[in-house]
Amino acid sequence: MDKKYDIAAYIWPAYTGDEPRTRMFWPEGMGEWQSVRDADKRFEGHTWPRRPLWGYVNEADPYVMEMQIECAVDHGVNVFIYDWYWYDNRPFLENCLNDGFLKAKNNHKMKFYLMWANHSVNNVWDKRLSHDLYNIIWDGAVSRSVFETIATRVIEKYFKRSNYYTIDEKPVFMIYDIENLIRGLGGLEQTRNALDWFKNECIKRGLKGLHLQLTMWSQNVKNVSGVDEERTMKPSEIIEVLGFDSMSHYQFVHFANIDRDYLEILKDVEKEWEALSKYKIPYFPHISVGWDNNPRFKEFRPGIVKNNTPENVEKAFRMAKEYADNHPNQPPLITINSWNEWTETSYLQPDDLYGYGYLEAIKKVFGNNAYF
Repeated sequence: MDKKYDIAAYIWPAYTGDEPRTRMFWPEGMGEWQSVRDADKRFEGHTWPRRPLWGYVNEADPYVMEMQIECAVDHGVNVFIYDWYWYDNRPFLENCLNDGFLKAKNNHKMKFYLMWANHSVNNVWDKRLSHDLYNIIWDGAVSRSVFETIATRVIEKYFKRSNYYTIDEKPVFMIYDIENLIRGLGGLEQTRNALDWFKNECIKRGLKGLHLQLTMWSQNVKNVSGVDEERTMKPSEIIEVLGFDSMSHYQFVHFANIDRDYLEILKDVEKEWEALSKYKIPYFPHISVGWDNNPRFKEFRPGIVKNNTPENVEKAFRMAKEYADNHPNQPPLITINSWNEWTETSYLQPDDLYGYGYLEAIKKVFGNNAYF
């Protein structure tokens, strides 16, 4: 029997107007499709504008997600990692998961898990104002009481579902911004206490425990995304203190210079993986399809991945497969940025430039990984 891999693609759940608070960023009511539609060429050779072959679909519509699930599993993607948000004492952008994926009749064919995107929100999502990134709209840090509300919600609403992704039978929960978490909870000791409470609460509520996954960063990351501030903490110093169980990346931009050829970037990616493989907890290899967030800005935004053709990204997938095969004592999980990050130009969905090329590259490398 062919080996199966867990190919997990991040989902940016902003391609819907069903969440009322999105209107402050994208007033036309189509979510961030508004920025994708309005994106333009910035220089000779720039590969924008790009257009989705599926159109500007509402990804909070279960019929749309049924189609996307079929396409994902047919090409070897069998896990969606949903960017999950909590701002102003309530969830944000849950519609794509709750109303789209979880109401799709075929969602049993895939697994899913949550990546708590607990970064603060500035103007980066609003193209009219994105020249001013110092204005904070929502703070991503939360107090202990809010943390407990969040933990209770995700346990009851998501972790107990039969298709929630687990490692060693424990639901996987990824945390994006560890510095924001520590800041909100009041320090390392208080954060460890809160995370231990979360794990115990999972057991109390009938689960086997909790698998905590950390989003890894370079110590010298630059704020290329417009969202992420510079890092000051070394992940190696906090992994053991806080009791994380595994780690992966969210984007190459978080640890590599991305303003160059994709194959050159992969050399640094390989070095990063080698360094992280020496940590005491498993590292799951991550592949980013690309980077160019000019669709979010009126003025030119430097930092663009070059030559990230499906053929070159296929080489990255083969690199990840080799890493997984060389680490047989950990689950064969590979994370990909992303299913649909159109405004960061890092997506697997078919477009009018490469068609289904990126998805076909996954299928070539990993074959069929369906859970049914």
